[in-house]
Amino acid sequence: MDIFKDKVATVTGGGSGIGKALCERLARLGAKVVLSDINPKSAEKVGAAIRNAGGKAVVHTLDVTDYNAFKKHIHDTVEVHGKLDYIFNNAGIAIGAEFRDMELEHWQQVINVNLNGVFHGSLLAYKQMVKQGYGHIINLSSVEGMVPFPTTGSYVASKYAVLGLSQTLWVEGHSLGVKVSAVCPGFIKTPIYDVSPMVNIDREKILSQYKTFQKLGITPEKCALVILKGVAKNKPIIPVTGLAHVIWRLARVAPVAYMKYVRKDFDKWRNAIRM
Repeated sequence: MDIFKDKVATVTGGGSGIGKALCERLARLGAKVVLSDINPKSAEKVGAAIRNAGGKAVVHTLDVTDYNAFKKHIHDTVEVHGKLDYIFNNAGIAIGAEFRDMELEHWQQVINVNLNGVFHGSLLAYKQMVKQGYGHIINLSSVEGMVPFPTTGSYVASKYAVLGLSQTLWVEGHSLGVKVSAVCPGFIKTPIYDVSPMVNIDREKILSQYKTFQKLGITPEKCALVILKGVAKNKPIIPVTGLAHVIWRLARVAPVAYMKYVRKDFDKWRNAIRM
């Protein structure tokens, strides 16, 4: 994938999980990686490892919910490198809760990071890329941005919105030279569900309900490779994992039937997971 060689790529949430794997793979492919994360220690650790391996990486501390901070991040990147070829809006969080147990702050936390953070990055990168006449925006949605999952209502809402926003930008950006891809991973073996807050839910019990997803999941490294192959081919939607492809197709062919199946399955175990 020589397409990434000497390109400037910024990745949010690059200190762990999929973001970390993207940074490492991009660096190996010869890209100049601008790595950002809200956690400076994890970000610097990834950046140092990339540089020690002979790659190029610059590390920024960034809270994607802070528009002005994000604006400075993009400005500084362009100021140093003269351009912005790729932005991977990857930073995301999750809170597990049935809708009846959610509080306003739970909703706001997830929406601010997963949707507003992606909006900030997309808007700022889009303006720069339109000015340049080229560039590629890659937004991390999810299989949960394609189909409903119980106990993750705020996450589902944010990822549906990211997918819709990305599709709109794909339509608008084409004649301006801006490419857009939405990535929809299935289960990826990252710690997001191990560290995500849970409200009135037993973490171990709910994770046990998704054993099939876990068995069919892939590593962040494999996920990053699938993503970058999709970006290189300029795919507007990039499902990741075979299960994500299957679920997406089932939901498109028979959305109500799929929802009924999920509802029936959830009714079997919802009381078992509640605390």
